[in-house]
Amino acid sequence: MPRPSKTKALSARRQPRDITHEVISSYFIGPRAENLDQFRENITTILDELQLARKNYFEEDVENNFTFIPPSIQSSPAFLASAARTKAAVQQTARLLGQHSIPFWSPRYQAHMCTDLSMPALLGYFMTMLYNPNNVALEASPLTTVAEIEVGEQLCALFGFEEQDKAWGHVTCDGTVANIEALWVARNLKYYPLSVRKAMDDEDGPLRFISDEFRVRTCEGRLKLFKEMSLWELMNLRVKTVLDIPGVLHDQFGITPEWLEDAMAVYNIQTVGKEALNRHFGVAEGQDGQFFVPSTKHYSWPKAAALVGLGSDNAVSVAVDNDARVDLDKLEKLLEERFDKQQPVYSVVAVIGSTEEGAVDPLEKILAMRQRFQARGMSYIVHADAAWGGYFATMLPRDGQDDVDREEGEDGLVPDLSLRIETQQSLFALRYCDSITVDPHKAGYIPYPAGALTYQDGRIKNLVTWTSPYLSRGAVTSIGIYGVEGSKPGASAVSTWLSNQCIGLDQKGYGALLAEACFTSSPLWAALSTPRDSFICTPFNALPSESSSDAKEIEREKQRIRDEILAKSNIEIIANDSVITNQADKTITLLRALGSDLNINAFALNWRYPDGCLNTDVEEANYLMERVVSRLSVDHPDDNPTSIPLYLTSTEFAYKDYGDCATNFKRRLGLDTSTTHEKLMVLRNVVMSRLATMDGDHGRFINMLGETFKEVVEKEVKVCQARNDDSPDYHSFWIRGRGTAKTVYLSYRPMFHLAKHRRQIILEAEFASEEGKRAYSLLEGNTGDDEIILQTSNKIDLDSLLLAGTPKTTLLGNLTTSSNGTILPRTPLNILSILKNRPLNTSSHDDTYPSGFCPFYLYGIPTSSSSSSPPSTPGASQLLFVDHILTKSPNIFLSAAIDNLTLDNGQQPIAFTSAVSKGAILTLEGVHEAALQPFPVDEPLPGNFFFKPGREFRVNIWGDSRGPVGSARGLLKEIRKTEPLTRGTITLREEGMVVDVEKINRDPWKETEEERVSLWRERFGRIGKEMDKGSASGSSGKSGVVNGTGNGHVCKNCGE
Repeated sequence: MPRPSKTKALSARRQPRDITHEVISSYFIGPRAENLDQFRENITTILDELQLARKNYFEEDVENNFTFIPPSIQSSPAFLASAARTKAAVQQTARLLGQHSIPFWSPRYQAHMCTDLSMPALLGYFMTMLYNPNNVALEASPLTTVAEIEVGEQLCALFGFEEQDKAWGHVTCDGTVANIEALWVARNLKYYPLSVRKAMDDEDGPLRFISDEFRVRTCEGRLKLFKEMSLWELMNLRVKTVLDIPGVLHDQFGITPEWLEDAMAVYNIQTVGKEALNRHFGVAEGQDGQFFVPSTKHYSWPKAAALVGLGSDNAVSVAVDNDARVDLDKLEKLLEERFDKQQPVYSVVAVIGSTEEGAVDPLEKILAMRQRFQARGMSYIVHADAAWGGYFATMLPRDGQDDVDREEGEDGLVPDLSLRIETQQSLFALRYCDSITVDPHKAGYIPYPAGALTYQDGRIKNLVTWTSPYLSRGAVTSIGIYGVEGSKPGASAVSTWLSNQCIGLDQKGYGALLAEACFTSSPLWAALSTPRDSFICTPFNALPSESSSDAKEIEREKQRIRDEILAKSNIEIIANDSVITNQADKTITLLRALGSDLNINAFALNWRYPDGCLNTDVEEANYLMERVVSRLSVDHPDDNPTSIPLYLTSTEFAYKDYGDCATNFKRRLGLDTSTTHEKLMVLRNVVMSRLATMDGDHGRFINMLGETFKEVVEKEVKVCQARNDDSPDYHSFWIRGRGTAKTVYLSYRPMFHLAKHRRQIILEAEFASEEGKRAYSLLEGNTGDDEIILQTSNKIDLDSLLLAGTPKTTLLGNLTTSSNGTILPRTPLNILSILKNRPLNTSSHDDTYPSGFCPFYLYGIPTSSSSSSPPSTPGASQLLFVDHILTKSPNIFLSAAIDNLTLDNGQQPIAFTSAVSKGAILTLEGVHEAALQPFPVDEPLPGNFFFKPGREFRVNIWGDSRGPVGSARGLLKEIRKTEPLTRGTITLREEGMVVDVEKINRDPWKETEEERVSLWRERFGRIGKEMDKGSASGSSGKSGVVNGTGNGHVCKNCGE
């Protein structure tokens, strides 16, 4: 595919001028370093100021002209050698970073929440880093502590907290730490009234003197003596009521904050712990507090629950709807259950921009729900996890009104109309949350690490110190006493402050920047595939036309997206809409309905068979997406980042997390929805670049990305079609049975990655020629570890063979051994019966591996006499075999002859003999298969592997109620509910034992993976070599020689 001309600016034909976009373009170095000169100029300024600061420090040193590193040292051999080593390491490291770093700066990168960083943020971090202030204490960071406090003020103003003089925020290393602190605060808020009450109830309690007079308002608003409040009432005081307690004590009783802090030290939950307070107040087992968070939660929430001593079981997941927003009905039901049994709720978390789907929970409705519960006496914190979505609040007018009629004005175009009304309402409702997590290093275009946590009422921050929640935001103080972290870089605070200040946390600043990214984030995936393609691309968020279920209407809407959105630039879309009077007919109305709430798009692929039919197997759809993501990402040192035309990433929708939402998405993809246990792989793109469609060539760039993506998918679809081709092929069977026996058994070699081999088969057969029988008799028992295999002489269709009917269906095969190859070609065998013909496709898999046992098919002849014969004893009359039942993929194929079967009752019931002749179910008791899975594919099995010759096992045996043909899904669960036919002991025989974990799981289209970490370390090892070269050149008086190649040539690929 031709690429844009390197000399042509993509914005050259932009008409009319878009001043907003021109301003936004000044914020970044640019995908092709267009603004690097400006960046370099600012770096020079920073270094000049650094030089002045160091030279001018302390006047006496300047006057005395002290020189601590004189020229004589700078010219010494040792100095030069060391400097050369550093120069070599810098050059080599910079080269490696340039060659192997992911190009986050490019609009072609649409994978994770990584992007080009704003120049103010980079410059702020760089200039501050040179001074290395530590924001743990004011004395170590006077200026950067002020910067951090101002960042908190900037963010509090952005979210619109009503009382700005009370609101407070600070910088954290990331959203995880912010969420941990938020939950820590919620826990401590619940227990602060209990600590006060205990200080009042104790016989010598420091607050006992106020117990007869101190009153507060209950959650419902009734004034009540504090000492008469029930445990439920104490743990459900409203946030403001709890935070007002120290102030009320001061106003009513003159108690000073200093005295209260000392008095409460031994009662504070921070000191005594939650369990001590629970014991004192009789909190019953199972009544501990919980918090609620959508099932799309970030992994930091169960981590936070564990760290603050709640346990991850008390982080209750709430189901989501088909758009991955929290299901309000289910949330209310869960809260109602806790209310009924008076179990405290610490907090309800609303996700404002889920990291996988860009979904925004209906925050205003979550807040309204809390108000209803408060009226009934239950209160809790509402926390917004807006790590991703917080900065999108800049797209709203500061007065909070919807801006749906905004038109292009003198300042240019800010296309924020792509934001759904519901999303705007949730962003506006942030001002009513008690606490908010936001990550400037995500949608703020600021370098790591830069998270933040803001509080509507700053007094709450004292709950995670050993102080009382009394002081509001006031004088500048050390920030290190608040929150989780100790030492932290002042550079993050200045970086965030400078970027916020230069760009602006309003509609004309970050709002315009994010609006451009949002404007074009979703249409490509919504309309990528056509009915003529060999695959479908289905966006997670359904198209408006999908509500009609009319395929023609859906395709017409997709074509409209291609014509009116993908083929035009942003400014053209707005211009065209300006002459349309009906809002419903405007392109912007359609655009607003596409994609997620914010600029993360989840979508999935499914492929078609050559005849146009859609694949229905979830695992096979996942396989396509795995291969596509592998092509569009870097996961190996040999991958060249500059050769990847588009970067995407992926996630998984598991039923336990997504429930009906995942099932609905599978249905829209045409996949089997009965296999709820199968996770659905989902592709994801995050559009943070504002440049993808801001060119003057009618969307040429974004359409080029779409065509590139289609080419990759089409190529991988061919692989999927090949691995699921069911045309005739060569097939292999292990031969089981004695050479003198009338019948033998054929145990099929399965392979999960080839549809035509994706089954488990056991056949009863007989040699149709004396020559074949003699050849097998000579091999059987004389090959040691060698496997005796029948390979079909020709390519055959297994279905046709097995459906042809028995008896006397003939199978023609080559009699072979694993070490000597073909012994007798074209050997005929008559198939006498089909014992098992079980599919191994995804829909036939069990949800989990067997737990507490290991299952096998048991087949053969128990004795040479009738079923009424005497008890089974060791001897030549037994002819029994076991094959491991393959319940899931990946797996291991195990097969062996039984050397001895001893039944507990000493008798062979008729039902047992009949079951074995048809293929019974045998379980090795005490072998916990689930604990052993998955078995290692690329390394030897452990020395204590259970399946060994001579091993004796206790077994249970059942009949197979399913019959010979059909899925075994759920079979083991069924039989384990019933009594076995018999129990006993078996011993495994050495001859003919098969253990295959490699071939059964081998993917012929997947390259063997090398040890990636060691290869990356090898790359970094070059830096040390370059340092040594630099040292050698420095010691010999030569400088500047860093490559050691003699002619100065450096390989572009490897850097050598």
